[in-house]
Amino acid sequence: MQQPQPGCEGGAEAVLNFQPNSSISIAYHPFFGPHNDLILLELDEKLLPDVLHQRVTLRGQPDEDAVLCTRSKTYAVKFVGTSNSVLLIPPSDQSTVCEKSQDFDEIIENDHNKKVVASVIKVVPGNLELVEVAPRLDKLKMLLSENLFGFDDVSEMEDLDGMEKNVKSLYTWDDLIEKVQASDDELRSGLQTLSAVEIDGYWRIVDEKYMDGILNMLLQNSVLNDWSLNALIEDEVVGVLELDGFPRKIALHCLEVYGIRVDQDVGRSPWRLDEMRVCVHIARGILRGGKMKMENFMAEWIRKIPEGMQANFDMLEGQVLTEKLGIETWVHSFSVSSLPCAPAERFSALFRERSKWEWKDLQPYIRDLSVPGLSSEGLLLKYTRRTQPTLDAEPIFSAR
Repeated sequence: MQQPQPGCEGGAEAVLNFQPNSSISIAYHPFFGPHNDLILLELDEKLLPDVLHQRVTLRGQPDEDAVLCTRSKTYAVKFVGTSNSVLLIPPSDQSTVCEKSQDFDEIIENDHNKKVVASVIKVVPGNLELVEVAPRLDKLKMLLSENLFGFDDVSEMEDLDGMEKNVKSLYTWDDLIEKVQASDDELRSGLQTLSAVEIDGYWRIVDEKYMDGILNMLLQNSVLNDWSLNALIEDEVVGVLELDGFPRKIALHCLEVYGIRVDQDVGRSPWRLDEMRVCVHIARGILRGGKMKMENFMAEWIRKIPEGMQANFDMLEGQVLTEKLGIETWVHSFSVSSLPCAPAERFSALFRERSKWEWKDLQPYIRDLSVPGLSSEGLLLKYTRRTQPTLDAEPIFSAR
């Protein structure tokens, strides 16, 4: 490659229509150098519109590897080196021609005495590639778990000084998109999975004991006021719960967590309490005290569920585990919602709980895992070892 000559620098246009088996002269650009602020990014064609229209963001803290997020997906950014020489030629208004010189070996003749010269500004050692990954939502759970909304917060909502004391451990939407490596859509989905609610501009998880209190009060009022659990009127329910000392925002949140809106007539629309959500919540509350004999647990569970609802142990799939101790069966809480979202950490937590898993027990704890480009079978192959004593025996999974 030759040193630049005045009038001989050309831009990227010089090679746009470059034909196979053709040649072109290249020269150093006057500003040739390492240019560490310039790096190539290889894109799938489907991502090109988002990048060109500036609908992407890079997210990550200084101690984290950056990810690129579109509106709905998250991509890891990986540097891939190349053994070939990749030359970066910047654009220009028009290609420049110069007189033919013996200093260049490769030329494109134009009128037999002129040539086009491409000016190289940087030799590129590699480029960035994007690989779709699962959103990194464990950090979202960690951040929102720092300061759960509970009984103390009700009084603090009326005490501005109290709110100021805790604001450092509270997070707005803008805070979360800055700290959590997930696309906007994935972040919203993560907040919904955590049953988070926005209170005074901050996203919060409501403490489970506080949710116990408001749900129990709702069920008591349904008996006192002869409400049908399949047709709860929003304004009426929320109004009564407000009189009982619960903030309106949290009263409505209770309906959203444990109920299903029957139609979209906000305010007067009826809600139906979801049998499974209510029964699971009550079961989790019973087991909060620790392991119980199965018959004792079932008796207390059936006693506590609202009239008209039916408790079925299958509802607790992914929420509890059972074990045999002698002739007795014991049950204890082990909720999938308490486990990490990242596959490696998830399987590690599962095998800390049990060294060996039957498929019927393991499946509820991994079916929510989603890794782009990797199927459920692929996850099992990567993180578990499968054994099967006989052909008709159930497979057993242990740590790889």
